[in-house]
Amino acid sequence: MQKILQQGAEAIILKENNIVVKKRIKKSYRLSVLDEKLRKLRTRSESKLLEKASKILNVPSVKRVDEKNKEIEMDFIDGKKLSTSLDNLKNKEDICHIIGEEVGKLHSNNLIHGDLTTSNLILSEEKVFFIDFGLGFHSTKVEDKAVDIHVFKEALEAKHYKYAESLWSSFLQGYESSPESHKILEQLKKVEARGRYRF
Repeated sequence: MQKILQQGAEAIILKENNIVVKKRIKKSYRLSVLDEKLRKLRTRSESKLLEKASKILNVPSVKRVDEKNKEIEMDFIDGKKLSTSLDNLKNKEDICHIIGEEVGKLHSNNLIHGDLTTSNLILSEEKVFFIDFGLGFHSTKVEDKAVDIHVFKEALEAKHYKYAESLWSSFLQGYESSPESHKILEQLKKVEARGRYRF
Protein backbone atom coordinates (compact mmCIF):
# COMPACT_ATOMS: atom_id res chain seq x y z
CA MET A 1 0.00 0.00 0.00
CA GLN A 2 1.32 3.42 -0.98
CA LYS A 3 1.65 6.15 1.63
CA ILE A 4 2.02 9.86 0.78
CA LEU A 5 5.20 11.20 2.36
CA GLN A 6 5.02 14.66 0.89
CA GLN A 7 2.96 16.67 -1.56
CA GLY A 8 4.65 19.67 -3.11
CA ALA A 9 3.88 22.07 -5.94
CA GLU A 10 6.02 20.09 -8.41
CA ALA A 11 5.73 16.50 -7.26
CA ILE A 12 4.11 14.00 -4.96
CA ILE A 13 6.37 11.65 -2.96
CA LEU A 14 4.96 8.19 -2.27
CA LYS A 15 6.38 5.32 -0.23
CA GLU A 16 5.71 1.65 -0.75
CA ASN A 17 7.70 -0.80 1.39
CA ASN A 18 11.31 0.46 1.14
CA ILE A 19 10.86 2.28 -2.17
CA VAL A 20 10.07 5.96 -2.65
CA VAL A 21 8.35 7.11 -5.83
CA LYS A 22 8.65 10.75 -6.90
CA LYS A 23 5.91 11.56 -9.38
CA ARG A 24 5.82 14.92 -11.16
CA ILE A 25 2.37 16.50 -11.13
CA LYS A 26 0.54 17.76 -14.24
CA LYS A 27 0.18 21.55 -14.39
CA SER A 28 -3.21 22.54 -15.82
CA TYR A 29 -2.10 26.16 -16.40
CA ARG A 30 0.60 25.04 -18.87
CA LEU A 31 -0.05 23.95 -22.44
CA SER A 32 -0.32 20.16 -22.20
CA VAL A 33 2.44 19.55 -24.82
CA LEU A 34 4.81 21.91 -22.99
CA ASP A 35 3.87 20.45 -19.59
CA GLU A 36 4.53 16.92 -20.84
CA LYS A 37 7.93 17.94 -22.23
CA LEU A 38 8.99 19.88 -19.10
CA ARG A 39 8.05 17.11 -16.67
CA LYS A 40 9.82 14.52 -18.80
CA LEU A 41 12.99 16.65 -19.01
CA ARG A 42 12.99 17.38 -15.27
CA THR A 43 12.51 13.70 -14.43
CA ARG A 44 15.44 12.76 -16.68
CA SER A 45 17.62 15.60 -15.38
CA GLU A 46 17.00 14.79 -11.70
CA SER A 47 17.67 11.07 -12.14
CA LYS A 48 20.98 11.82 -13.90
CA LEU A 49 21.99 14.29 -11.20
CA LEU A 50 21.22 11.71 -8.52
CA GLU A 51 23.32 9.11 -10.31
CA LYS A 52 26.28 11.50 -10.62
CA ALA A 53 25.91 12.71 -7.02
CA SER A 54 25.84 9.09 -5.78
CA LYS A 55 29.50 8.77 -6.80
CA ILE A 56 30.38 11.76 -4.56
CA LEU A 57 28.12 11.65 -1.48
CA ASN A 58 25.21 9.82 0.13
CA VAL A 59 21.99 10.06 -1.85
CA PRO A 60 19.07 7.65 -2.35
CA SER A 61 20.00 5.16 -5.05
CA VAL A 62 17.83 5.29 -8.16
CA LYS A 63 16.03 2.00 -8.87
CA ARG A 64 13.98 2.92 -11.92
CA VAL A 65 13.20 5.94 -14.08
CA ASP A 66 9.88 6.06 -15.91
CA GLU A 67 9.94 9.09 -18.21
CA LYS A 68 6.52 8.22 -19.68
CA ASN A 69 4.84 8.51 -16.28
CA LYS A 70 7.36 11.14 -15.00
CA GLU A 71 8.42 8.94 -12.07
CA ILE A 72 11.67 8.17 -10.29
CA GLU A 73 11.83 5.15 -8.00
CA MET A 74 14.56 5.21 -5.36
CA ASP A 75 15.54 3.71 -2.02
CA PHE A 76 13.75 4.98 1.06
CA ILE A 77 16.26 6.48 3.53
CA ASP A 78 15.19 5.56 7.03
CA GLY A 79 16.41 8.34 9.29
CA LYS A 80 15.71 11.75 10.81
CA LYS A 81 15.17 14.88 8.75
CA LEU A 82 17.66 17.46 9.97
CA SER A 83 15.00 20.19 9.76
CA THR A 84 13.32 18.69 12.83
CA SER A 85 16.22 16.93 14.57
CA LEU A 86 19.37 19.04 14.13
CA ASP A 87 18.78 21.39 17.09
CA ASN A 88 18.50 18.45 19.50
CA LEU A 89 21.65 16.63 18.38
CA LYS A 90 24.68 16.77 20.67
CA ASN A 91 27.02 16.65 17.67
CA LYS A 92 25.13 19.24 15.59
CA GLU A 93 28.31 21.22 14.81
CA ASP A 94 30.09 18.04 13.63
CA ILE A 95 27.12 17.26 11.38
CA CYS A 96 27.29 20.74 9.82
CA HIS A 97 31.04 20.33 9.30
CA ILE A 98 30.31 17.11 7.35
CA ILE A 99 27.58 18.87 5.34
CA GLY A 100 30.10 21.60 4.44
CA GLU A 101 32.65 19.03 3.26
CA GLU A 102 30.03 17.18 1.21
CA VAL A 103 28.67 20.35 -0.44
CA GLY A 104 32.28 21.28 -1.26
CA LYS A 105 32.69 17.92 -3.04
CA LEU A 106 29.42 18.46 -4.91
CA HIS A 107 30.53 21.91 -6.09
CA SER A 108 34.01 20.64 -7.04
CA ASN A 109 32.18 18.33 -9.44
CA ASN A 110 30.11 21.27 -10.77
CA LEU A 111 26.83 19.98 -9.36
CA ILE A 112 24.39 22.41 -7.76
CA HIS A 113 21.76 21.06 -5.38
CA GLY A 114 19.41 24.01 -5.87
CA ASP A 115 17.49 23.64 -2.61
CA LEU A 116 20.06 23.18 0.14
CA THR A 117 17.95 23.24 3.28
CA THR A 118 17.90 20.96 6.32
CA SER A 119 14.53 19.62 5.03
CA ASN A 120 16.51 17.97 2.24
CA LEU A 121 19.08 16.35 4.54
CA ILE A 122 18.50 13.09 6.40
CA LEU A 123 20.67 11.64 9.15
CA SER A 124 20.70 7.86 8.92
CA GLU A 125 23.11 5.69 10.93
CA GLU A 126 25.44 8.68 11.48
CA LYS A 127 25.56 9.38 7.73
CA VAL A 128 24.13 12.51 6.11
CA PHE A 129 22.00 11.83 3.02
CA PHE A 130 21.13 14.54 0.49
CA ILE A 131 17.65 14.21 -1.02
CA ASP A 132 15.50 16.05 -3.59
CA PHE A 133 17.64 17.21 -6.50
CA GLY A 134 14.53 18.49 -8.30
CA LEU A 135 15.94 22.02 -8.57
CA GLY A 136 19.52 20.85 -9.15
CA PHE A 137 21.66 21.44 -12.23
CA HIS A 138 25.21 21.39 -13.61
CA SER A 139 27.22 24.60 -13.44
CA THR A 140 30.84 25.74 -13.41
CA LYS A 141 29.78 29.26 -12.29
CA VAL A 142 31.10 30.56 -8.98
CA GLU A 143 27.86 32.57 -8.65
CA ASP A 144 25.66 29.45 -8.76
CA LYS A 145 27.75 27.74 -6.08
CA ALA A 146 27.66 30.86 -3.89
CA VAL A 147 23.86 31.05 -4.21
CA ASP A 148 23.61 27.34 -3.31
CA ILE A 149 25.38 27.88 0.02
CA HIS A 150 23.54 31.18 0.59
CA VAL A 151 20.29 29.16 0.56
CA PHE A 152 21.76 26.86 3.23
CA LYS A 153 22.81 29.81 5.40
CA GLU A 154 19.31 31.31 5.15
CA ALA A 155 17.78 27.95 6.07
CA LEU A 156 19.94 27.80 9.22
CA GLU A 157 18.97 31.34 10.19
CA ALA A 158 15.26 30.68 9.63
CA LYS A 159 14.88 27.18 11.05
CA HIS A 160 17.78 26.83 13.51
CA TYR A 161 18.21 30.45 14.65
CA LYS A 162 19.30 29.51 18.20
CA TYR A 163 22.42 27.78 16.90
CA ALA A 164 22.69 29.33 13.43
CA GLU A 165 25.99 31.11 14.07
CA SER A 166 27.92 28.08 15.34
CA LEU A 167 26.32 25.76 12.77
CA TRP A 168 27.23 28.09 9.90
CA SER A 169 30.77 28.41 11.23
CA SER A 170 31.11 24.59 11.31
CA PHE A 171 29.65 24.33 7.80
CA LEU A 172 32.24 26.85 6.52
CA GLN A 173 35.12 24.96 8.15
CA GLY A 174 34.01 21.85 6.27
CA TYR A 175 33.37 23.70 3.02
CA GLU A 176 36.81 25.33 3.07
CA SER A 177 38.41 21.95 2.33
CA SER A 178 37.07 22.40 -1.22
CA PRO A 179 39.76 23.72 -3.67
CA GLU A 180 37.77 26.71 -4.97
CA SER A 181 36.05 27.58 -1.70
CA HIS A 182 37.91 30.90 -1.40
CA LYS A 183 36.47 32.23 -4.70
CA ILE A 184 32.98 30.96 -3.86
CA LEU A 185 32.97 32.48 -0.36
CA GLU A 186 34.14 35.81 -1.79
CA GLN A 187 31.23 35.66 -4.23
CA LEU A 188 28.90 34.79 -1.35
CA LYS A 189 29.67 38.20 0.21
CA LYS A 190 28.45 39.84 -3.01
CA VAL A 191 25.31 37.68 -3.08
CA GLU A 192 24.54 38.67 0.52
CA ALA A 193 25.18 42.36 -0.19
CA ARG A 194 22.69 42.24 -3.08
CA GLY A 195 20.13 40.69 -0.74
CA ARG A 196 20.58 43.44 1.85
CA TYR A 197 20.09 46.25 -0.63
CA ARG A 198 17.08 44.80 -2.41
CA PHE A 199 13.89 46.82 -1.99
